[in-house]
Amino acid sequence: MTQMREQVRLWGGRFDTGPAEAVARLSRSVHFDWRLARYDLAGSRAHARVLAAAGLLDPDERDRLLAGLAELAADCASGAFTPAAADEDVHTALERGLLERLGPLGGKLRAGRSRNDQIATDLRLYLREAARGLTHLQPAQPVSFGHQLLAHAQPLLRDLDRLRDWDARAAVCPLGSGALAGSSLPLDPAAVAAELGFAAPAANSIDAVADRDFVAEFLFVTALVGVHLSRLGEELVLWTAPQFGWASLDDGYATGSSIMPQKKNPDVAELARGKAGRLVGGLVAVLTMLKGLPLAYDRDLQEDKEPVFDAVDTLALVLPALTGLVDTLTVHADRLAAAAPAGYTLATEAADWLVRRGVPFREAHEITGGLVSRAAATGRELEQLEDAELAAVSPHLTPQVREVLSVASALAARTTPGSAGPGPVAEQLAAVQAVLAGWREWAGQPVLPG
Repeated sequence: MTQMREQVRLWGGRFDTGPAEAVARLSRSVHFDWRLARYDLAGSRAHARVLAAAGLLDPDERDRLLAGLAELAADCASGAFTPAAADEDVHTALERGLLERLGPLGGKLRAGRSRNDQIATDLRLYLREAARGLTHLQPAQPVSFGHQLLAHAQPLLRDLDRLRDWDARAAVCPLGSGALAGSSLPLDPAAVAAELGFAAPAANSIDAVADRDFVAEFLFVTALVGVHLSRLGEELVLWTAPQFGWASLDDGYATGSSIMPQKKNPDVAELARGKAGRLVGGLVAVLTMLKGLPLAYDRDLQEDKEPVFDAVDTLALVLPALTGLVDTLTVHADRLAAAAPAGYTLATEAADWLVRRGVPFREAHEITGGLVSRAAATGRELEQLEDAELAAVSPHLTPQVREVLSVASALAARTTPGSAGPGPVAEQLAAVQAVLAGWREWAGQPVLPG
């Protein structure tokens, strides 16, 4: 058994010696691509059936291979089988495991395929499953807290749309493309694609093994998710800061300081901001690696997997933590209500009120600016100005303008779809919930059948 572990390689027939130790260390990827074992085994099962259908395995050989692959899959899942120091990558390790269980029969599975089409297939399967599992700090206009949160929901919904759109393009199976030219064996790429849950086999064998658009596009989506989570994290940091005091963190989603006992730190939100740089960096690394590669497969593509795995792992950490933070957030409605009109946020309501009475907006803007200037000079809010002061700013400003100088009236006036009024916000929430229900249904559909 030990001797086999030292000798199994998927190449080397023309070489008199094995690779130098430095080259072997550089080439080794099993320490990070082992997580693809489940998908490689699924591809092997499909390939075994295709080989049998082509008459390259008899029924007994096919059944023994499938049984051996099932046993190997169970041992991988339980941890009874793990990579050895001499295994170059996930494919080498799994072939060794199959040879240990089946002897020379295990070597028949390599016919008609290459690590080039295997890894392109494995990575597509992995990512398709992973994709199912992201004004200047000055007073502006009053909106509800729900409207603000729903503004963060919209870009995340677009991210979900991008993942589903990406999945449709990623659902192409490279297996059967071999190293780059396909195979002279009578294989059936369409059958393999169907068994592995792909929509179709690859249209071109060279492109199939060279293409990493699906990696770059996936990393773009995860980077954009990171950016959107970072923006939410930034606002959470501000909302929970003492200077704002609009919300408080639950103890389970906050940390303290080792030197300042009074602190309650929004580390989850801050880490969401910080992780965005990591996700963007992974995208840039892969795009840089891809930009000058000739067709077809180049060993540079070994560097495509770690950024992908890191992106999946990063979001798997950030998303539950940030979700928990938002779910347990205590919102201080009284403080929000008190802060809403501060900074003359109702000035636009006065300008719109003038416009509805026939005043050109250019003039209404100037009048309202004068109104704000008078109130600020005496430290009062707009609605606190006397009737005579209103008239002194402009004869258009009658006492009736006070009807719009409240947060409640400002929100009630927002009735158009997508706006900040109570009705539109309720409609937005219902629409978001409906979209999420559909997305969860899609995400619950398995990529690998069975």
